[in-house]
Amino acid sequence: MARFLWLNWSGGGNLPPSLGIARVLTDCGHEVAFAGRPEMVGRVRDAGFRALELEQSYAQLDRYPDGPTARMACYLTSPAVVDEVRRTIAAERPDMLLVDAMFPAGLQAAADAGLPSIAFFHHFLFRLRDEWNATGARLNAMRVQAGFAPLPPLAQLWQHCDRLVVTALGRFDVPSDPGWATVRHVGPVLEDERCALPPALPWSDDPARPLVLVSFSTAPEQRSQEKIQRSLDALAPAAVRVVVTTGGVVDPDELSLPPNAFAVRYAQHDPILQRASLLITHGGHGTLMRALKHGVPAIVMPGMAHDQAPNGRMLQELGAGIALAPDADPAVIRAAASTIVSTPSYAERARILSRDLAGADGAARAATEIESLLSLHIGGPHV
Repeated sequence: MARFLWLNWSGGGNLPPSLGIARVLTDCGHEVAFAGRPEMVGRVRDAGFRALELEQSYAQLDRYPDGPTARMACYLTSPAVVDEVRRTIAAERPDMLLVDAMFPAGLQAAADAGLPSIAFFHHFLFRLRDEWNATGARLNAMRVQAGFAPLPPLAQLWQHCDRLVVTALGRFDVPSDPGWATVRHVGPVLEDERCALPPALPWSDDPARPLVLVSFSTAPEQRSQEKIQRSLDALAPAAVRVVVTTGGVVDPDELSLPPNAFAVRYAQHDPILQRASLLITHGGHGTLMRALKHGVPAIVMPGMAHDQAPNGRMLQELGAGIALAPDADPAVIRAAASTIVSTPSYAERARILSRDLAGADGAARAATEIESLLSLHIGGPHV
């Protein structure tokens, strides 16, 4: 048995796949603990894993420039977090570190520890090279504005890790770079958190009234009440039925629901997508891959995360969706929804793409990569 410490950024699209991989490792007899910001703790414990709260997550927040991303930047980059992660690693004495690629403070502490380590990318790597660089530069600039010396660029921090595991299909992550020999594409990890239960929808299937799923980010930094409401207003007069999942960051009571809509905080998306004709979403990698797995086209209205707008453009280029501006008004959303529902090619292209995702088990393949690296360093069985 090996002991793994996961240095985590609990963004909406980052924690669920991390939990999925951890579950496979646990089933194989290993121990996985997660260290992260306070918002992570309850979600990790609910999933059945040990959670270590980084109490210094926001200790230096008052030094960071005000704005919607200040808390995020403080947690991801502040010296107080780097130091606490170092102490946590020393106290936990893990055999290997698993680090979110979006967590510069964790990556720096992992580099200092000198333990075997893997950085995890829960969306594309090569397709988003420019966006990764820009995000790393913005975070570093906020750290400098807070009065601290900059951390190394993200790409440099990644190179300290023994492997870079991308939970995306390599087929979609183009152009690839043969110079990055440590990169492994394992495919998406479509894990449901335990708070997500099968939904009891108030309607039976009706071919004359297509089902539309509306789901935006579950990250507090990307709270999307306005986008949800504009989507509801757009679909109110349409001959469709609408399911909204708010992910706990929007209370269903905050929404004005038309008669053709039903809202719930959490729900498993697979049972809904099995019946759905359309998804309206922020464009997070996991949500889009889950929709494509079921052959469901999508409308993407991106949020602030650096992968969402490129994901929307990719989906549109593939013919399986329409990319809209984040502030698209109800009339524009209604027109896009009408186009997708009434044009068979969108669903046909989504069904074709679903073949690439059929049978893909990113969690198992990621666990295999972890155990493979483990065997090189300390010896151990493969999954």
